[in-house]
Amino acid sequence: GNGRLAELAAAPAAAGLFFMYVKDKYEKEPWRMLLLGLLFGLYTAAVIYPLGRWLEWRFPHEETPLYTAFLSSAGVEEGVKFLFLFFLTWLNCNFNEPLDGIVYAVFLSLGFAWVENIVYVTHPVLGGYETALVRAALSVPGHGLFGVQMGYHLGRAKFGMGSRAVQLFLAFAVPYLLHALYNFFLLEKDGAYWLCFAVLEFCLWGMGIWRIRQFQQASPFRRKFIC
Repeated sequence: GNGRLAELAAAPAAAGLFFMYVKDKYEKEPWRMLLLGLLFGLYTAAVIYPLGRWLEWRFPHEETPLYTAFLSSAGVEEGVKFLFLFFLTWLNCNFNEPLDGIVYAVFLSLGFAWVENIVYVTHPVLGGYETALVRAALSVPGHGLFGVQMGYHLGRAKFGMGSRAVQLFLAFAVPYLLHALYNFFLLEKDGAYWLCFAVLEFCLWGMGIWRIRQFQQASPFRRKFIC
């Protein structure tokens, strides 16, 4: 039933949240802030869906893979997530090391992915166990990995690792572009695009894990664990 499907929809998001919590190993974020990050992610869904419907009504268009991938999905979703993340973290005193940008971005992104996954998996036509398995392997981890990229550049902007303006722009632009390509390759029903998708998936995981390790090594709280 839908209850079982909802549980399956929640499982990959919960796994991603646990993974990110473990990776934040030198100075854990307060539970209240992690919960807020997750709730902000849930709230983004309440903005993204009506905003998407309004844009479709205001700017009627032919639904093509290119338009859907680059404008009506990735553009709206990553734009709203970035704004929510910025207002949650930028002036917060708990954002006190670069890795925190990734932690909060992943929690927020997976909060949105959790809601989106429940909508798809319990859908009377599109949903079901097969949808749950495919989305657990691709869609939910994808949102988490886009969150890593967003949080990486937000962390660099916050702690003076490059031009602040450039890093803030990249905090939106990089996850947006990756998300758009991710969707485009999936929507195009062609073997060559599936190969492109496989390469992108591999790069996303490799780059995401490297970004996390890079900020773990740069943590100012790491020294007390080494000494």
